[in-house]
Amino acid sequence: MPPASDPLPSPAEDRDYHRLAAEIAGLELPEIVAPRHEHVVLHGMRFHYLDWGRPGRPSALFLHGGGQTARTWDLCCLALRRELHCLALDQRGHGDSEWAYDFAYTPEDHAKDFAALLDHLGIARAVVIGMSMGCLNGLAFSVRHPERVSAFVAVDAGPWVRMEGARRLVEFVQGADGGARFEDWLEAACRFNPRRDPRLLRQGLLHNLRALPDGRLTWKTDRRRPIDPAVMESRLAALRAQLQRIRCPSLILRGAESDIFLDADAERFASALPDARWVRIAGAGHTIQGDQPAALVREVRAFLTARAIA
Repeated sequence: MPPASDPLPSPAEDRDYHRLAAEIAGLELPEIVAPRHEHVVLHGMRFHYLDWGRPGRPSALFLHGGGQTARTWDLCCLALRRELHCLALDQRGHGDSEWAYDFAYTPEDHAKDFAALLDHLGIARAVVIGMSMGCLNGLAFSVRHPERVSAFVAVDAGPWVRMEGARRLVEFVQGADGGARFEDWLEAACRFNPRRDPRLLRQGLLHNLRALPDGRLTWKTDRRRPIDPAVMESRLAALRAQLQRIRCPSLILRGAESDIFLDADAERFASALPDARWVRIAGAGHTIQGDQPAALVREVRAFLTARAIA
């Protein structure tokens, strides 16, 4: 049982994890470095983000899915940092960023955060890479600030999704309560995503759990107010109506085994954008960056190289 403190891995454990994850994925990493942990206050809220270095290269903002943290992108950022200045944000209500105590979690709220972060860093334009919730929030930013997005990468999400699959994911995050034993949380995560090596799921959980005063563990994610499917559908409809504002080249990645984002959804999304294509990633479910990181890196790298962005 972990102590009654946040069960964070040590830097050495993180390095060992990255080596193991790269070996399992068949992904060659030029070097294994630790990111800089940065905290910044934006319009009165505190945010945490990871800066993987290489300023002066094209900037890329990585946006995680609901219930995740910026650490979900570790392996991808390590692989892509030779071409990009990778920044991975803990979005509001997630990870080590502050909760929105007024429950302000609309895509528009997130889009304001992204604009403020880029302003703080002096970044005029960035590649936006978003998975699931991060994809939808990234789209909200892209339709409001098309001039600030040099390219957009959607990871297993878009304005068209399967609500039943999304509901299953929301119920897992909303309902998970593994008590004080870390091993119980790990078993639940393995049941939910049997594609992943338990050793890799373990590390992600360590970064995504915090200890309560009584020693029990809980998600870092703000779960005080359940997601309303009707509200989610209205937000998707609003995004669909604004897609024509996006002018940048876009890449849409779909996990072949995902029950949230199907071929038809990816095709429809790509057809609605002026400059987009979609790719099916074999062996991946909804969390492509965890299930098949080497394939994600390969497709993103080819896409950005072809567009002379990286």
